Amino acid sequence: MSSTQPQAVVVGGGIIGVSTACHLARAGAGVTLITEGELTSNASGRSLSWLNSAGVRSEEYHRLRMAGIDRYRTLAARQPGLGWLRFDGGLVWQEPERADDLHRIHEHELAHGYDSHLIDPGRVAEHTPGIDPSAIPAAGARWNPGEGWVDLPHLAQHLIKEFAGHGGRLVTGAGRARVETAGGSVSGVRTAGGELHAADTVVLATGPAVPAMAAELGVIVPDQTPLSLLVTTKPIGTPLRAVLNTPRASVRPTPHGALAVDSDWTTAGIRPSAGGGFDIAEDIVARLLAEASRLLAGNPRLEPERIAMGPKPIPGDGDPVLGRVDEIGGLWAGFTHSGATLALIAGELLAYEISTGRAHPMLAPFNARRFR
Repeated sequence: MSSTQPQAVVVGGGIIGVSTACHLARAGAGVTLITEGELTSNASGRSLSWLNSAGVRSEEYHRLRMAGIDRYRTLAARQPGLGWLRFDGGLVWQEPERADDLHRIHEHELAHGYDSHLIDPGRVAEHTPGIDPSAIPAAGARWNPGEGWVDLPHLAQHLIKEFAGHGGRLVTGAGRARVETAGGSVSGVRTAGGELHAADTVVLATGPAVPAMAAELGVIVPDQTPLSLLVTTKPIGTPLRAVLNTPRASVRPTPHGALAVDSDWTTAGIRPSAGGGFDIAEDIVARLLAEASRLLAGNPRLEPERIAMGPKPIPGDGDPVLGRVDEIGGLWAGFTHSGATLALIAGELLAYEISTGRAHPMLAPFNARRFR
């Protein structure tokens, strides 16, 4: 290892942390990855993981997301047949009263060079199977054939093997870690058990915990993190391949023949439990799965196999927070809502900045200094 490479500690075993640690190790840095529990045991383990740049966003954010999708396509080309990474398109529609939005967003996507098509309900089967056309409003749907999905726990295990092969060290079950500083710069990370991991570079990639950990160091990172619910069904025979994003349910296949389902309207029903976790009424889960069933050809009965709840990381202005934290020497942050789409590119570009000492122009708009 080059003596100019950093001794880095990445805090957070979600997909942004795992990707950053892997890319740093690939670049020759000495890296320790520390996670509170197990890999992807928090937000990354309950993500719909839709790979996309759909909708209306800034040109800079769109380019970053498209670069993220490009890295997934490279992975798929180098290792064809990965059952946990698919590009079978995405289908989106809105409430009937928002038909104008459907066309406005479609035009915006076309202006950004995004592959976007408006299709009538009766023609959906020509593009993707397994969908009940009666569920789609008369105004139709937006079909984005270049989109896909990834199963983040599988991706994390794929990356961690490479990380270990480059000499990276993984510390799981570390409890809540704390960044330590000396003379205005990071000096290491101390685990809940008191073990100190010395470092000249620390990356905060703890998902929804990033703002609180930054605040302990006197750094403000605005936050609008909500709670979210993801329900994974029991395996079911459906030809659905695309990701569906609809007003009452979003759905994607899983590698094992089940479906992953979520929707924002369920958030109001999530309640903290006595043990520090979260509860939700069974009828809300049943209603969510009923909404998902209405989207599918044959309206099959969907049964829950796994119900996962917790904070979903979203920065205060909705855009990612990626890059050097100016107030503390050697401190970096990776905090974003679009963790699945950005996972590979965010880890790559953070590692580039850390290992070279040079800012990357694609991350400049997303540095935390925009909040100062």
